[in-house]
Amino acid sequence: MSEEDEQPRPTRIQQKNRSVILEAALTVFSAQGFRGATIDQIAEAAGLSKPNVLYYFASKDDIYRSLLTGLLDMWLDPLRQIDPQGQPLAEVQRYVAVKLQMSRDYPRESRLFANEVLQGAPLLTEILGGQLREMVDGAASIFAGWIESGQLARVDPHHLIFSIWALTQHYADFEVQVRAVLGEGHDPYAEAGIFLAGLYDRLLKP
Repeated sequence: MSEEDEQPRPTRIQQKNRSVILEAALTVFSAQGFRGATIDQIAEAAGLSKPNVLYYFASKDDIYRSLLTGLLDMWLDPLRQIDPQGQPLAEVQRYVAVKLQMSRDYPRESRLFANEVLQGAPLLTEILGGQLREMVDGAASIFAGWIESGQLARVDPHHLIFSIWALTQHYADFEVQVRAVLGEGHDPYAEAGIFLAGLYDRLLKP
């Protein structure tokens, strides 16, 4: 490959501007949805001109896809951290706690991802059937090994993972509803942490 064919590495300013655009896009997409969001809104939220935004990203689709791909990678990371040599119940409980903490720390990201899936995931179908499925199958295989060795109660490992997603991401995707029902003086995430730890302890102890 010649020097002319090599892609120059982005400068710190370019990296910063890309990050600023993606952060602004997250705010706009999570509030307006993909169809309702515009490049003009993203540019305004980023404090940049529309041509400047389009210098870094070819289109709204390009921004959205970059945002979702990065989000999915972050979402999958806790699955990668499951230790096959660890103590089974502790590993599952750690995964539950991390997923709940992510819902608390990244509610916009959770809602954006949920909205994409509810729309049929047109921009993520290939990734969902590839990278995501591969990671989930790997974690489910670890859980299945622990179940077969008698270290966890007999449950379907894939549906165990689905249940963890549902019971943790609910607090981000429906946070307004949760807080409205609980009322003042409650910390939904702290209370959920205690509840879920007890729930999975009772469910999974052999």
